[in-house]
Amino acid sequence: MAMAEEKEVRNKQVILRDYVTGFPKESDMFLQTATIRLKLPEDSNNRGVLVKNLYISCDPYMRGRMRNIQDSYIGSFTPGSPITGYGVARVLDSAHPDFKKGDLVWGITGWEEYSLITTPEMLFKIQNADVPLSYYTGILGMPGMTAYAGFYEVCSPKTGECVFVSAASGAVGQLVGQFAKLLGCYVVGSAGTKEKVDLLKNKFGFDGAFNYKEEEDLDAALKRYFPNGIDIYFENVGGKMLDAVLVNMNLHGRIAVCGMISQYNLEQPEGVHNLLYLVTKRIRMEGFLVFDYYHQYPKFLDVILPNIKEGKIAYVEDIAEGLEAAPKALIGLFSGRNVGKQVVVVARE
Repeated sequence: MAMAEEKEVRNKQVILRDYVTGFPKESDMFLQTATIRLKLPEDSNNRGVLVKNLYISCDPYMRGRMRNIQDSYIGSFTPGSPITGYGVARVLDSAHPDFKKGDLVWGITGWEEYSLITTPEMLFKIQNADVPLSYYTGILGMPGMTAYAGFYEVCSPKTGECVFVSAASGAVGQLVGQFAKLLGCYVVGSAGTKEKVDLLKNKFGFDGAFNYKEEEDLDAALKRYFPNGIDIYFENVGGKMLDAVLVNMNLHGRIAVCGMISQYNLEQPEGVHNLLYLVTKRIRMEGFLVFDYYHQYPKFLDVILPNIKEGKIAYVEDIAEGLEAAPKALIGLFSGRNVGKQVVVVARE
């Protein structure tokens, strides 16, 4: 056994200081340096996997994990411990039959340089490494699978339908819009800056896009872009945007509720007043979680990989360098600072 594998090495980590109320701050997290042995314990009867983290993903759902919530679909972070989330890593040692030393994986890992993963059921082996590995935090990982499942499975789209995507330049929204265009739909997205609006129209091929911050009347804006109404709404925002969309939905419209980022930092969530339209327009509004669709991941790859390699789908990343940059990168999601999928580089190989 090599001495290098037996010795302890430094392991930089991002720690949650305490549960967070209101708008999160960088100071709610701090960096510490621990040590870790780069070998699984000898008496390990578990199916653990030891990994070196290469990329970590900043995602809006992580805000909910900063609260002390007992009944959430995913557990809260533990104050005083490393934050966990999606990432890309290389296996250093494994007691699990599905993974061996040298394998590249994506899935739930720690915000640290090295992680001992005791529940590797949430890891996926990377079979296609001829695309940037960081893509597995986004277009080829959880956000990509979310866009695929939400659009194709929940929305049941048809060619020629009118599709609206909020937070459309984000990791999920940018893909939903492009899936809709590939199907021959009319697609409009909303975003929070001129740069993002331009990206939607010029990079991602949306038929139209608007800056919601510049619209005094969201109902009027939607009527301007959807004179014939909305058939499908991919919901990432909630609040006032959802209220305005309900007024503009067509009969038998579908709303896939992926997230509601406008509500995540509010102690008292905003009410939605136009829910009666769900009845009068026979709208189907369905929330979903990507976990329920991971069994379709191979099918998703068969669809998405050829489109990426043939240049039919564009993808934009916002890359921050080093674990030190991770708290700022995560907080930036909630003010719209990122342009495209927010990724943090832990180590470049």
